[in-house]
Amino acid sequence: MGGHGIHAPHRRIRAAIVGALTAVLALTVVACGGESSSDANEPSGTFRVRVTNAGFPTSQHLGQTSLMQLGIRNTGKKTLPALIVNVSIAGHEGQTSTLPFAIHDPQPELAQPDRPVWVLAAHYPKFAGSSAPGGAETSNQKTYDFGPLKPGRTADLVWKLSAVKSGHYGLLYAIDAGLGGQVKTKTGGGVKPGGSFSVQISSARLNKEVTGSGEVVDKKSAPSAK
Repeated sequence: MGGHGIHAPHRRIRAAIVGALTAVLALTVVACGGESSSDANEPSGTFRVRVTNAGFPTSQHLGQTSLMQLGIRNTGKKTLPALIVNVSIAGHEGQTSTLPFAIHDPQPELAQPDRPVWVLAAHYPKFAGSSAPGGAETSNQKTYDFGPLKPGRTADLVWKLSAVKSGHYGLLYAIDAGLGGQVKTKTGGGVKPGGSFSVQISSARLNKEVTGSGEVVDKKSAPSAK
């Protein structure tokens, strides 16, 4: 599906990833919040894209910062109206969360039921090598809009993520060419472009802490008693 170094050691996790990825691909249009005035102007048709690179460490620690990297190439002859990347954690708890890197806590009457697994750093995602944010926010927090992509061009995208919850998770990504239902994407093999990462986050903590902006810094030592 385009990811490198993906090895799911547990059958249950692997089954959850496959099932949830299918749900993400099937419900992309619904997840994007419906058709807006700009969606109505999107051209119809099918656009050819290919995932040229997909990387995210499969073994992480609490407090560790890692880069999720995707390379997406427009292999067709038409400009993509918009390069859309949908991200979600696999499984029911991930699918029902409103955040891309969080799971939903089913306990009733919680003020904030979404529990982050990773914290996204400020000003991310972005194009690799750029200092400016690249993925515009949409009506759905799981959906990132990177703008048009010309034929033959490759977009190298980066998310900077800090692990804050231990466990074994599947992280899914799916590629679209617009926010409306008029456009579709396929690979050269005729399948929907996307993939998954299987990640084990160890509970062993590094001597780090996550700031409010999502940056990971060295913990400050407590002042010694005199």
